[in-house]
Amino acid sequence: MNIGIIGGTGGMGKGFAIRWCKNHNILIGSRDSERASKAAQEYKQISNTYEKTSGSISGHNNVEVAQQSDVLILSIPYENIDNICSQILPKIKDECVVISPIVPMEKTKIGFEFVPFKYRKPSSFELVKKYMKSDRLVSAFHVISEKKLLDPTMVLNYDVFVCGDDKDAINITNTLISQIKDLRPLYLGAGKLSYMAEIATPLLLNVMIRNKLKNPGFKIC
Repeated sequence: MNIGIIGGTGGMGKGFAIRWCKNHNILIGSRDSERASKAAQEYKQISNTYEKTSGSISGHNNVEVAQQSDVLILSIPYENIDNICSQILPKIKDECVVISPIVPMEKTKIGFEFVPFKYRKPSSFELVKKYMKSDRLVSAFHVISEKKLLDPTMVLNYDVFVCGDDKDAINITNTLISQIKDLRPLYLGAGKLSYMAEIATPLLLNVMIRNKLKNPGFKIC
């Protein structure tokens, strides 16, 4: 399967690429294709130091990645959704699953705050959905520690909240989550409830800072 990562040169994109290239072909996306290619070469070298992989990692511009992907990860800032998604999502395959781990938050004097609540703005899911050709949009991966994701030797004993409206897209997302050792997908509900998953990130960060925790996550017992 071709997994495209828009914003693939960032920390989360790097972590996903290193973890998933074991079984899939990873397409690193960037506005600068040369930058994406250099990042892909680096990620491949890192992945090869841990174990053999059957997949590949290559770098391309964002439009090429969108066109070739079976699953497309949007590892981009909330404020860039309109600009990037308006350019790439009209070009994806009809059956492509789009996964949004985007968190609309900002750091203020009182801590991390959830932008949709503070400014009465739409959730990330709602913004991305405007540019989708289908219901194959899934909200997931909001509460994963980037530092742990980047290190394949680190155990990610977390639960991942999943929201969406297409059963097949949710099943594909759940499979990808389960392929990262010790992650467990938990279905939270329809896409309209995705704000609940998104708000979990500022909640977790505020708890982490005030209680001096190191890279915490959610685990439902």
